[in-house]
Amino acid sequence: MQDGANRARTQTGIVPRRFVFVLMDRFTLLSFASALECLRIANRMAEATLYEWTIIGDSEDAVPCSAGSRFQIDGGLCELSRDDTVLLCGGVDVHQHTTKRLLSWLRREARRGLPIGGLCTASYTMAKAGLLDGKRATIHWENHDSFLEEFDEVDLTKSVFTVDGNRMTTAGGTSSIDLMLHLIAEHHDEKLANAVADQLIYSSIRTDQDTQRLSVPTRIGVRHPKLSQVIQMMEANIEEPISPSILARDAGMSTRQLERLFRRYLSRSPKRYYMELRLQKARNLLMQTDMTVINVALACGFSSPSHFSKCYRAHYQTTPYRERGSHSSRLSV
Repeated sequence: MQDGANRARTQTGIVPRRFVFVLMDRFTLLSFASALECLRIANRMAEATLYEWTIIGDSEDAVPCSAGSRFQIDGGLCELSRDDTVLLCGGVDVHQHTTKRLLSWLRREARRGLPIGGLCTASYTMAKAGLLDGKRATIHWENHDSFLEEFDEVDLTKSVFTVDGNRMTTAGGTSSIDLMLHLIAEHHDEKLANAVADQLIYSSIRTDQDTQRLSVPTRIGVRHPKLSQVIQMMEANIEEPISPSILARDAGMSTRQLERLFRRYLSRSPKRYYMELRLQKARNLLMQTDMTVINVALACGFSSPSHFSKCYRAHYQTTPYRERGSHSSRLSV
């Protein structure tokens, strides 16, 4: 910390809370910076050192973020004070950067009772260490399906952030701001949290009840209640797809009306749209998990690997096996 901050602590008698940011390789810069800026601004608005921080990693070297820039850390994985709060910063290909050493360190610090949080995809690493068993958690929506496949003992939500006891998780992006504002209000008061939000030009503070993705109408750019209802049913039933006739019946229309609705607003049939949703989930699972291609096919509603491969190639111009192979080769470069 700067000398001015240390003088402020001495003059006010405040014992600051310390956050320990653990940067994983290819961490998401926005999530990390958003959390750190909230602490800095809280100190500024309070005109006192309410918070201190340090930055460490699973190496003694600089750590690259997902944008390629490298960040010098203050040190490696060390034993922390019992009063510290750990914030693990994840990002791209988090499963590749979840090292045995990091997992061991997390388990050790957790046994000592430290509060531990995961920003963006770091929820995966926390779950891998067993820190989220029986806990509510969240993760970036793109990693949601693969997380569900691997960690069924975690109560995974689609919230912007979660706090369950001394475990915290965020969905990535600006959700770090929402978590930090929540903690600042809890540590001090809402007036300070609101002052920090104003400095960030953050006019809509979200709670752990808010979901991370845009609503279906906003995402597809169409505000039609029946169309939204059908798409929500499709998204909720990927492993066991529902027939167009049942989708139409449950939405209170005929199959022909359903066809016309999709053609008019989305320029494709309901069957084609449903297939694209299933293939998108399959691609995420291929990229983010070690599941076999056969199990990925089953998880996405394909009864046979050959049918899955045929549909995948038609949509992505490559086979599931080649997709996974090319992704693995890019990671090894």
